[in-house]
Amino acid sequence: MNTDTDGQNTPGSAKTFPQLIRAAAAAYGEAPAVVLEDGDDVVDSVSYRELDERSAEIARGLLARGIGKGARVGFIFGNGPGFAVMLAAISRIGAIAVPISTMIRANELVRVMRQSDVQGVVMNRTMLGKDYVERIVDALPDLAGQESGALRVRQAPYLRWIVTTGDDLPSCVAPMSFLTDAAASVDEDLLREVESEVHTADQMIEIYTSGSMALPKGVKHNHGPVLFRSHTMREMMEHFAGKRVNCMLPMFWVGGLMMYLVPGLEAGAVVVCTERTLSNSRFAMGSVLADEDLEMIRGPKPWWGLGMSESLGPYSWGDDFRAPGRPVCAPMDHFAPGYEIRIADEENRPVGDGETGEMQVRGYPIAAGLHKIERAEHYTPDGYYRTGDLCLVEDRPQGRRIHFVGRNGDMIKVASSNVSPAEVEMELQSLEGVHSAYVVGVPDKERGNLLVAAVVPRDGADLDLDAIEGEMRKRLSSYKVPRAYFRLEREDVPLLHSNKVARREIARMMAERLGRVDA
Repeated sequence: MNTDTDGQNTPGSAKTFPQLIRAAAAAYGEAPAVVLEDGDDVVDSVSYRELDERSAEIARGLLARGIGKGARVGFIFGNGPGFAVMLAAISRIGAIAVPISTMIRANELVRVMRQSDVQGVVMNRTMLGKDYVERIVDALPDLAGQESGALRVRQAPYLRWIVTTGDDLPSCVAPMSFLTDAAASVDEDLLREVESEVHTADQMIEIYTSGSMALPKGVKHNHGPVLFRSHTMREMMEHFAGKRVNCMLPMFWVGGLMMYLVPGLEAGAVVVCTERTLSNSRFAMGSVLADEDLEMIRGPKPWWGLGMSESLGPYSWGDDFRAPGRPVCAPMDHFAPGYEIRIADEENRPVGDGETGEMQVRGYPIAAGLHKIERAEHYTPDGYYRTGDLCLVEDRPQGRRIHFVGRNGDMIKVASSNVSPAEVEMELQSLEGVHSAYVVGVPDKERGNLLVAAVVPRDGADLDLDAIEGEMRKRLSSYKVPRAYFRLEREDVPLLHSNKVARREIARMMAERLGRVDA
């Protein structure tokens, strides 16, 4: 018997996800766990008892279909009961849950399915007018004429079945009865034995993320760290039984998962969902946000600093919401339990007061690794994760404070000098009529890169781009001043499926407008 399960009878002491689901059902019973709302109407809901029972049925079906410990199962669900049920069903049997963005496009879907090695995919049929059966069939043309359960797909070679809700399905996609009917062949006793062999060191989830300049990567997290982080986040977010926890971020990202869903379930809260979240260009992650947008998401303390999928969400926060000239995140003077941080130079040596280096983080909640990527590519020899976040150290009498400067990979080399896009974007965004701005580099034979600004106007604003350039010349060093400016409408800002601005795509768009595609 797995000794990790001994004595774990309360949600707050759970160390694996199956322990959490059973303990929450016992503790909170018929209380609502996750609800999906549309205005004042409840569209769907699941109680803690139902979450346990429904996920157990699907878990038994997964076992019957050959899914066991370490098998990879992808699922596409928006925020709501369906997401919670699928996460619980996959995780409680020791399989690896691979949540996939509901915003994913066909070519991105192919990359994620191939990279993640998923054996099966479960998905909601439709969401916000998108038909995911159509999307997956378009993405994988080899599916045509095949039978779900015996799929052979070159682009996703481990994929054997696809299951969805809804009717009128092609033969390559099976209804949910593919799992629920099979569940009858696996009894409750066997399910409990399976759950007893899920250990803290077993991988639970793989979160697919991408930087603004990088391809998607699978971030691996184990049961123990997820539950450890849930305990600390529950306390920090002050979740409690019966509290309405508004899940403002998608659960398929680490923010929605680890700030709202998992600690909310641990606390016995009501996790409240809507189909639409903050996933749009107005709130694109890693961007310099306009003042009015900041106020919409500011909320009470803690005022979060840096966090990422690899750290299971935000690991830093500050006593001040923003510092002058630092628009992207709070100045960091607090760090969560379980994390060690250092600001280091290129030789991984700590930098001193007034110096800038890379934020490096290690500790129990840090990702066990990245799927199919050698650990040495992203971790230092002594175990720190290289975040790529550049930070300035400030030593004060009341303690050290860390300021985020920009992303290492986002710095633009212009005439042998490094330019931080965030700094230029902050100045642009402070101008009247400018809602947001995106500064990119377009290849240039003489300067290395030509700095170009895509400027998004406020609603109804008529931008004078020449006047904007003149103002920027007053405010910034000459090498930081963009050499070209283009208007970009908010709805035309390209996003990655991780809701980060696709800066490569903006750079391509700007190069086309300059006639420098082959520059």
